[in-house]
Amino acid sequence: MKISLVLAMALLTGVSGAQTLNPAALLKLPTDTWPTYNGDYSGRRHSPLTQINSSNIGSLALSWMYRVNVGTQRGVGNIQIKSTPLEVNGILYFTVPDHVFANDARTGEELWHYAWVDKGGHLVGNRGVGMYGNWLYFMAPDGWFISLNAKDGKERWRKKVADEKMQYFTTMAPMVVGNHIIVGVGGDAMDVPGFLESRDPETGDVQWRWNSEPRVGEPGAETWPNKSAMEHGGGMTWLPGTYDPELNLLYWGTGNPNPVFAAQGRKGSNLWTCSIVALNPDTGKLAWYFQASPHDSHDWDNVETPVLFDGEFNGQKRKMLGQAARNGYFFVLDRTNGKNLVSAPFVGTNWSKGIDEKGQPIPDPKKEPQVDGSLLNIPGGGGTNWIPPSFDPETGLFFVNATKGYALTYLTDTDERPEGYGGTGHGLWSVPVLEAIDYKTGKIRWSHEYATRASGGLGGPGILTTAGKLLFTGDPAGNLIAYDPAKGGILWHFPMLSSLSNGPMTYELDGQQFLVVGGGDILYVFKLLR
Repeated sequence: MKISLVLAMALLTGVSGAQTLNPAALLKLPTDTWPTYNGDYSGRRHSPLTQINSSNIGSLALSWMYRVNVGTQRGVGNIQIKSTPLEVNGILYFTVPDHVFANDARTGEELWHYAWVDKGGHLVGNRGVGMYGNWLYFMAPDGWFISLNAKDGKERWRKKVADEKMQYFTTMAPMVVGNHIIVGVGGDAMDVPGFLESRDPETGDVQWRWNSEPRVGEPGAETWPNKSAMEHGGGMTWLPGTYDPELNLLYWGTGNPNPVFAAQGRKGSNLWTCSIVALNPDTGKLAWYFQASPHDSHDWDNVETPVLFDGEFNGQKRKMLGQAARNGYFFVLDRTNGKNLVSAPFVGTNWSKGIDEKGQPIPDPKKEPQVDGSLLNIPGGGGTNWIPPSFDPETGLFFVNATKGYALTYLTDTDERPEGYGGTGHGLWSVPVLEAIDYKTGKIRWSHEYATRASGGLGGPGILTTAGKLLFTGDPAGNLIAYDPAKGGILWHFPMLSSLSNGPMTYELDGQQFLVVGGGDILYVFKLLR
């Protein structure tokens, strides 16, 4: 455990109250609490709880439902709960764009509701809140970083992170590491550069900023043709990362470069976009990187969760990181130094000519967007997206909801200095599939293809595995499903009013295990019949 985390724990040790998060909970497997977006720092979304298990799953029943009520505010017609609720001391904290809710985790009773009136923010979704002591942190859609009192939802302060007039948007769940609140930004191809910031939990002031495109003269600048290309770079950081307290390294995925489809004005690999980066959380200094899509020209941002796990690889114990990337490749890295161990496709990857000596894909220029179209054996939205995966340490399997299919990509801006998207992608056919990937080989151990066709992999259900030999996720038809994670058999299902729209989570209170999922504007909570 490094100095920053020790100091934060010492500062909060004396803090008491029913709605206070003990920072030690962030270092443990989630049981009676779910204190951060992925449950713990690893991103595995794996619970050690076993009360709900494969032998009694037939007795799992709905305990309560809560429907989000946000009145007549902008965007109400398309509300989806994409946030994974936090559960701390018997209270659930969750979000939709412009709103934060606190509900009793046992009964569903609403305790308070915070509403924000944004000034034109992007309402694509919100992934949730972060918590430090008895304070919550929330990103409003229009670039405001907001702190609330967990007790009553009263606003403490607000700080501007990004300008919505520049088409930045802010959808991520803030991540707490020691005395740092880590926040990132999104931006939809409007030629603005991405960044990651650490903010002070007391004041909201900036502690450090890491730019996902270098400045002239900095390392990585040689992978861009000029200053202008870097300044329009992209590289957004809109999903939470993961953290190894022993190494004191923060792991984050970065988005695609701009212009999106028209890459002729940015020759080179375009670091640090479409990469996994390891940063020091106390300084923001880059420790290492791995670029999943050098010189991306297909809108395949690489923000998918970098999942941390330990195990054997080729007979040696390794500290590893696994990611199912949007570009269709599954990667395993040594997370101490970024060395590649596995690069294997989990869907079609004909955009690549193969793998280089670093384990990074080699783009095929013939498969870049063309004026008369380029055929890809991967959907236009990529092989997966922001939806949370899971890693089960018992089976050694990495689980991802993926999409197989075909797409045509077109180049529409042939200028030497294009702007914006500069092209389009059109899906031809796609099918959603749940895949179990062996981390040692990258081979698919089992898969479940759904009968209902997908629209391109831009959303979908997250995944939770448990020590009760269960995997929870959803299908496109609106069913919540429990699978056998070892073999892929369906053990149980529950028809929801709309499809699963977040990452499931679980916790134990008063000797009772609860399962929580979001579907559309409804939060569903299950427990065993007794």
